[in-house]
Amino acid sequence: MKIAILGAESTGKTTLARAMQTALQQDHGQAVWVPEALRDWCVRRGRTPRPQEQQEIALAQAQAIDSAGPGYLLADTTPLMTAVYSDVIFGDQSLYRFALEHHTCFELTLLTDTDLPWVADGEQRGGPYWRTAVDRRLRQVLAQQALHYVLIQGHGEARTANALKALGRHPGAAQHAPDPACLLNRPA
Repeated sequence: MKIAILGAESTGKTTLARAMQTALQQDHGQAVWVPEALRDWCVRRGRTPRPQEQQEIALAQAQAIDSAGPGYLLADTTPLMTAVYSDVIFGDQSLYRFALEHHTCFELTLLTDTDLPWVADGEQRGGPYWRTAVDRRLRQVLAQQALHYVLIQGHGEARTANALKALGRHPGAAQHAPDPACLLNRPA
């Protein structure tokens, strides 16, 4: 089962993905965490990406997701977040088509709320203003595309418990075989 974990910066996506992976491995054996490609990109280059580099990051995230093994897959963000950031920060909406097509591969989308305090985290964090703007735009896109999501709130173990409850209520949770029809499509 593929689970997308979306949210603006400093909303606990990575912490949640790791905690869910640990819990799912204990209960079900196989759970794969796919880290955020942007984080690695920024560390390797020592800076944030430029507008023309956004597509590379979206593709890297999609490839990491699509090459992950069987079992529960926890995507610590998806190309959709790259598209939203590209839109909000650079005014570039060109990645939405690819990102939305790729997002159809997920059975469950979790949206981390902005109820956690903002924390600086290296090159990729813009600040509380950008977190609010990205969160607002992400919710708009999800609503416009009629993409169902579960809002995850709370702190620490309560946040993880809320995400696991959402997963437990999902009809596909019992059958988490990978979808062979989900193929990586390249943006134009």
